[in-house]
Amino acid sequence: MLFTSYTFIAFLCVMLAAYFLTPKRAQWITLLVGSYVFYAFAGAWYFVFILFTTVSAYIISRLLHRVKQKEDEYISSVKDTLGKEERKAYRARSKKKRFNILLWGLVLNFGVLAVLKYTAFAVTNANNILALFGKEAISVPSLLLPMGISFYTFQTCGYLIDVYRAKVEPEKNIAKLALFVSFFPQIVQGPISRFGELHEQLVAPHKFDLKNFTFGVQRILWGFFKKLVIADRVLVAMNTMLDAPENYKGAYVLLLVILYSIQIYADFTGGIDITIGIAEAMGIRLAENFDRPFSSKSTKEYWRRWHITMGSWFRDYIFVPISVTRPMLRLNKALTPKCGRLVASKVVAYTARTVTWLATGIWHGAGWNFIVWGLLNCLVIIVSESFEPLYKKFHDKFPRLTSSSAYGVFMSVRTFLLMSVIRSLDCYRNVPLTFSMWASMLTFKGIGDIFSGGALELGLGVSDFLIIFIAIAVVFVVSKISDIREKLYQRPVLSAALCVTLFISIIMFGAYSVGYDASQFIYNQF
Repeated sequence: MLFTSYTFIAFLCVMLAAYFLTPKRAQWITLLVGSYVFYAFAGAWYFVFILFTTVSAYIISRLLHRVKQKEDEYISSVKDTLGKEERKAYRARSKKKRFNILLWGLVLNFGVLAVLKYTAFAVTNANNILALFGKEAISVPSLLLPMGISFYTFQTCGYLIDVYRAKVEPEKNIAKLALFVSFFPQIVQGPISRFGELHEQLVAPHKFDLKNFTFGVQRILWGFFKKLVIADRVLVAMNTMLDAPENYKGAYVLLLVILYSIQIYADFTGGIDITIGIAEAMGIRLAENFDRPFSSKSTKEYWRRWHITMGSWFRDYIFVPISVTRPMLRLNKALTPKCGRLVASKVVAYTARTVTWLATGIWHGAGWNFIVWGLLNCLVIIVSESFEPLYKKFHDKFPRLTSSSAYGVFMSVRTFLLMSVIRSLDCYRNVPLTFSMWASMLTFKGIGDIFSGGALELGLGVSDFLIIFIAIAVVFVVSKISDIREKLYQRPVLSAALCVTLFISIIMFGAYSVGYDASQFIYNQF
């Protein structure tokens, strides 16, 4: 069920009405039923996997809690008779038992995701190796990939890790846990929520609040505007170039790189706006997933602003744990006498970061292009961090230049172009082809052709480019106004007029006509 479909809009209207008409103590049940109805539209077989995730998470979390509870009760009962070292040894044994239980939960859930998402990729690469030795190829299986499985798997595994760390209490009611796993607005493309931040909101009663509902509707309309007016219109030109990449080299590659960044930003943030808006209309606050990433002045800053919940998930559950594992601590200890404390800590941090970015790339898709994408991002961040002392010297030597707004714009444009070029691995989906396109881009061949009418042969007319330009300008201006919805709420007439204008703009300028397609959101594939 596409967010941009009439079916979804009808479903959402019914869902919101049913939610607020339901007695408050049973609202969460309505939300669960609605989430399952929404998921049923994706396919009946998908229920097997989301139910498996829910049931396994419930069992594992209860086992973790039971072992921890038993540990605390035992320590409390013998604290006056058992020595400190004995208590410490008992806690260590209990922690190891809990870790083994957690490990089973993670293996089960990530294992299902890995089999469904990466089996075909693994078999294809195995066949390439077998071909080198003249061996017979293995048939590549065609496995279904349930909607949102990456998002709900990561969210659920984060919950299990938090229960293991005793940061949250496990949910006793499996139906309430099922709601956390399957909450329909975010299951498609996130944000990846934390149990401690979302669970209580989902099961708590919410009365109809005009302000929340108004803000939610505004956010939904804003998301539709980004998706239908910008993203789906830009997609037409991108598809033209990607259908025959050999015909669009040189400056066309740079054009594609820029267009794709615009398209994925409008598409992804548009989808997140719709998600957050739906939840906000019901009085539920979801975590923000973007913070003006294209204004970032470095790659590291960019990834703090882009897909924030994904970045924080990988940081908290992969990067930090790897950094403090025994092998990393031993490596740090071994390197310190030879290389110094600073170098040793850098080696540990860079190793953990490499593993984290490798996992990030693999999460995005089963393909070498995603793996290379992740490692290139990692490389750029590591190189940038390594040169930070030189950057500081440069800033100290030229303070007037580096503190100027022009230099800030230069840094933002540089970061935007660098991230856009790396992201084009997602466009071409072929590593050698992408590298060859980068090489051709450096020649700037065809730049005159683009400005002499070539851009108008990509499926878009002058009016389309004008609409894209104006829409991007509107998005840019709105992003610069802090607390814009609060300010508009104080002026209800202006707020209503702007909402009507936004709605009419979506109807009039959305990409619906012949040659266009209200496509699925990009991150649905992940």
